[in-house]
Amino acid sequence: MNTDYRISLIKELRDQQVRFAPRGKRHEQADRAESLLSELDPSKNYPYDYLFFRVTEVRPDATGYRLIKGDDAVHDLRLFVEDITDSMNLRVEEASEPVHTVEDLSKMFNVSTKTISRWRDQGLVSRRFLSDGRKRVGFLHSSVDRFVSQNKKRVQRGERFSQITDVEKDDIIDRARRIAATGANLSEVARTVGSEVNRSTETIRYTIKNFDRQYPKMAVFPDQREVLSPEDRRAMYQQHNRGVSTVVLAKRYGRTRTSIIRLLNEERAAKVMELVLDYIPNAEFDDES
Repeated sequence: MNTDYRISLIKELRDQQVRFAPRGKRHEQADRAESLLSELDPSKNYPYDYLFFRVTEVRPDATGYRLIKGDDAVHDLRLFVEDITDSMNLRVEEASEPVHTVEDLSKMFNVSTKTISRWRDQGLVSRRFLSDGRKRVGFLHSSVDRFVSQNKKRVQRGERFSQITDVEKDDIIDRARRIAATGANLSEVARTVGSEVNRSTETIRYTIKNFDRQYPKMAVFPDQREVLSPEDRRAMYQQHNRGVSTVVLAKRYGRTRTSIIRLLNEERAAKVMELVLDYIPNAEFDDES
């Protein structure tokens, strides 16, 4: 979690939402905060009550009529989006659009990763995602697109960042189908095609998955499960306990070996939590704080 908030009220809002807001609500608040960011003028002042309502859609308790400097609001709301998504443990596969890493953007715009970090300070909204079992900073395609359109002078190579055309999509699917025929899984195909067409792995992954959803009879990966069901996860765990390797499970369920290991660990943890725990009762255990 970020610690360099300029406005204590926004940091307190972050803490409250991370502790008490359901996961779905936090997702909505991150989206609303980013939408608000695109509207704020750093040179103006804004009532905190207005910022609070735009993010939560709830009127705040009496906080007094406090004005927040626009540049401070922009700074803190960007941190708010990153921290809220960090608390959700959102897998990159759950994103509704392509997600780019710092390294992806560095290659796209031919700039250093330090420049990408400066762009974040200058308004490029980042989020945090789980990717192959690791928490990483990621950027929604729409977030980058918005930053580029608002900072054309700063991002001189912004014209290289574009939506995939229909012709490019057809080429990507043809390449993916050819590589998938060799037995490669989705992650392997996405990496290979991405390097061939100079697009990020996540952009390729999203393009393939979106095609498979729209045209199931022509799917590149017809047996690919979008999200493993609880039954799938239990079956995978049982197979692994009977000696099936993680490499075989990765091929069988269309996942990376790292993802399989993570899912197995989650199932193992769930089994541990079901065990009866003997303990001496204490009234303090019922205190939610």
